[in-house]
Amino acid sequence: ASVCKPLVRARCTSSCPAEVDVPSWLALVAQGRYAEAIEIHRQANPFVLACSRVCPAFCERHCRRGEIDDPVAIRQAKRLMADHEMKHPWTPSSLEEPKSERVAVVGGGPVGLTAALRLAQKGYPVTLFERQPVLGGMMAVGIPAYRLPRDILNFEIEGILRAGVEARTGLALGRDFSLDSLFTEGYRAVVLAIGAHKSRPLEIEGEDKEGVYSGVAFLRQVALGSPPDLAGKVVGVVGGGDVAIDAARTAWRLGAKETHLIYRRHREHMPAYKDESAAAEAEGVIFHILATPIKIVGNERVEGVICQRQTLGGFDNTGRRRPIPLPGSEFTLDLDVLIQAIGQETEFEGENGVKVNRDSTLHVNEFMATTREGVFAAGDAVTRPATVIHAVAQGNKVAREVDHYLRTGRAERVMTSPRYQVIEQKFKLEDYAAARRPPTPMLAIEQRRGSFEEVERGMSEQAVREDCKRCLRCDLEWLETTRRV
Repeated sequence: ASVCKPLVRARCTSSCPAEVDVPSWLALVAQGRYAEAIEIHRQANPFVLACSRVCPAFCERHCRRGEIDDPVAIRQAKRLMADHEMKHPWTPSSLEEPKSERVAVVGGGPVGLTAALRLAQKGYPVTLFERQPVLGGMMAVGIPAYRLPRDILNFEIEGILRAGVEARTGLALGRDFSLDSLFTEGYRAVVLAIGAHKSRPLEIEGEDKEGVYSGVAFLRQVALGSPPDLAGKVVGVVGGGDVAIDAARTAWRLGAKETHLIYRRHREHMPAYKDESAAAEAEGVIFHILATPIKIVGNERVEGVICQRQTLGGFDNTGRRRPIPLPGSEFTLDLDVLIQAIGQETEFEGENGVKVNRDSTLHVNEFMATTREGVFAAGDAVTRPATVIHAVAQGNKVAREVDHYLRTGRAERVMTSPRYQVIEQKFKLEDYAAARRPPTPMLAIEQRRGSFEEVERGMSEQAVREDCKRCLRCDLEWLETTRRV
């Protein structure tokens, strides 16, 4: 432990996929220096507003203060500084002189937007291609507006475009253009950030009936203003991830009479963010745990689903215990609509020398290069579906790799050193030894029905600044340790 300690500046930073310098911006927020704080954050993650709403806050899970009482409210502090700075439209700075090599980024989600921003800041002319009519990827057409308001998201996207990124929406790879056509047009490198937007099928009888939706398609319809009519209907959702929870809570908001969630493992095994699943239950979603659908019944339309109880056996390759059907335990749920949300995969089937793995992910080497020269890939299409902050980390990394490739003509390891700042502590930590984390304000449940108004509210400025002073400043301890070493 004594050998490893100097390698870890702070557990919050180490646990963040994008390696955001949390202690530095948190200390600045405590002092009310929001513009400086957000600038530090944007060096690693440009989606400060978005992540202050939807990030699972891995930093808080590993916060050392949490071992004493409660972790610092890092996500709420991020929200305060980001909301405060919305009155100053963001124009990212140029970091290098303009270059001639053009780069095409295919996919306008968090990976593509982050990669496009970083490359534009390095001086490259970047064109972003997005098949949907809007930018943002799953942030725009997947995450519901009650979690991530669209004006908030659009504010950050507009900032990225001001870096000099050209965006072309409504254009799909394989339909409107190809990899060959991009290189013919003069692009020197292509980044595939196409995500994983194809829902995995249940592969059970009756899946083709009217009233069966994929979770991703359902959320996309709602986000683009064409929601199905669910008023007074009984809706079932299959799955335990974020898409399943978002679909269930969205169906409830659209007026569903009842919303049932069917999940084949224990509640604690659900991959969805725990606060979101708890909110779903508080809103009235009915959970059916250790159950899986085996047949969708009805004539042409869904009339119900036959489910079977499960027990848990040995561990599978995900580290979770494998569900095993219990013979004779079948039961029927009467439904009008069934939404399947058991996972996603990429729709890319390989093109012009780009290899696809058996699990539908794009084949890349350790430098994020695909099997075709000049084509790189990142994000959910490579790693399988993850969080927005994981996507940002992937976007940062692929931009570094593409920059190196365009400079040297080689795809090889790019070594980088994190840029940390040391912010002076202007108070006595002992004065906050007994201080506790304040509760997060929420929109009352009775106000949520039929509304996509944002549920989680921001803490007051005073509450956030005081809570930031509960930070144990692991970075200052690290600095002293490294000096002694």
